[in-house]
Amino acid sequence: MFVSQALAQTENPDAVDLPPANDTAAAHGETIAIEGEHEGVFPPFNSEFFASQLLWLAITFGVFYLVLQKVILPRIAGVLENRRDRIALDLEAAERMKSDADEAQAAYEQELAEARDRSHKIAHDARDSAREDAEQERKRLDRQLDEKLEAAQIRIAEIKTEAMKDVGVIAEDTAETILREVAQLEVSRDEIAGALTAIRS
Repeated sequence: MFVSQALAQTENPDAVDLPPANDTAAAHGETIAIEGEHEGVFPPFNSEFFASQLLWLAITFGVFYLVLQKVILPRIAGVLENRRDRIALDLEAAERMKSDADEAQAAYEQELAEARDRSHKIAHDARDSAREDAEQERKRLDRQLDEKLEAAQIRIAEIKTEAMKDVGVIAEDTAETILREVAQLEVSRDEIAGALTAIRS
């Protein structure tokens, strides 16, 4: 505070007078008086404050622990549980689609084997009487079977591609949610897709 030189000297003889703050203060004879002792220990390192510091440390830690236990951890656990359930359902659907694709492939292969057996039998039975006609018929059946096999392989490839695409989208959604809600990181969808592609390759 600003006091006059006479008042500062009469109130506390031990006060230290500092020079005036500016020319106006010097013209009015004002100085700054600092009372009390000027040597001492930094309060956080003073042993007489240790008890209160420990008390406030315990209170702060207790409040932080309660907030962590009652608010933050349940939210994180809920997010992880929801994501785990969704991933399990999506993986189950992908596994079903893969199983359907495998069954379709097995059926097409069985049909192909039966058709080839039939074509060979026709060729063998008609070899003596109509070798040329039987050969043409066998070639026609082979072409049909090749077309069916090609169509089946295309269908199987489409089913597998659809299943793997769903798994990739699930992985990207899960990684994005974990980074955003748990790690509090904002990462673009392209960066997540690039990272997952690098991991798979």
